[in-house]
Amino acid sequence: MHALFEAHYASSPLATFMDDLSRKEGVFVVRRRSDGEIVGFSTLGVYQFELGGRKAKGLFSGDTIIESAHRGSRTLQQAFAWKLFVEAIKAPLTPQYWLLISKGYKTYLLMARNFPDFHPRRAQANPDMAEMVASYCEAMFPGKLDRDTMLLHFGDDANRLKPDVADITDDMRCDPDIRHFERLNPTWAQGTELPCIARADLKAFFMAIGPFLRKVWRDRTRTRQPVVAAPQGARVSRSA
Repeated sequence: MHALFEAHYASSPLATFMDDLSRKEGVFVVRRRSDGEIVGFSTLGVYQFELGGRKAKGLFSGDTIIESAHRGSRTLQQAFAWKLFVEAIKAPLTPQYWLLISKGYKTYLLMARNFPDFHPRRAQANPDMAEMVASYCEAMFPGKLDRDTMLLHFGDDANRLKPDVADITDDMRCDPDIRHFERLNPTWAQGTELPCIARADLKAFFMAIGPFLRKVWRDRTRTRQPVVAAPQGARVSRSA
């Protein structure tokens, strides 16, 4: 997994990678069916926190990588969406959110295109969610959030995407969501992270994530996917 990480990120020492991995509950591993080779992964943390005096649950996505040859596959998204659903039905009355920090536009688009209620979004401010973002950043990354820009700064030696991994071209800037991401995080190439949040409870699931899973399932029945994603060593909760 570290070799895959190193191929996509600059400044990616093994010690830092292992330290970050040790703080997570588990990881989704994407393997090529033909030989079992790891071609992608996404780390996951599950946190309990307080929200307006009520308990809430946050599922935090860490580093997410998939080899370019398999980026058309949705197996990783499917596995993560299913995990959201499983966690939601464990406590259906507990508010649940997806917590995401994004140094590249692709993960931001995954949230923007699949979740009905998220922040930050184009042309629609959400002060309550903005405060929730600030709260989880201060709890998880104390001292790293710039309140003026609402970006996370992890220092000059922070992991950053290599130029050929998620570069934004002029043609891509025609997409309003990509343009919005770059406006919010203009220094993404230097490793700054845009913290985001999306409502991921049962209501959100049936509004948006459920239809996404049905589409993925239809695609799978038509064509056997060359890769498969599965959770590895995931525990169900962690106190923040």
